[in-house]
Amino acid sequence: MDRLIGALLALTYGLESRLHRQDERGSVTTEHVLWAVAVIAIVGIVVAAVKVYVETQAGKIK
Repeated sequence: MDRLIGALLALTYGLESRLHRQDERGSVTTEHVLWAVAVIAIVGIVVAAVKVYVETQAGKIK
C-alpha cells in the first residue's frame, strides 16, 4: 500500500511540475515582444521629432 501511495504522489508531483514549466515558457517570449514594441514606439517618436526639426530648419534656410 505504501508503494502505491508513493507512486501516486510521484506521478502527481511530476504532472504538476510539467504544468508549471509550460506556464513559464511563454512569459519570456511575451516579455520580449513587449520590449520590442516599446523600442519600436520610442524609435518612431525620435524619428518623427528629428524629421520635424530638420524640416523646420530647412524652412528657415529658404
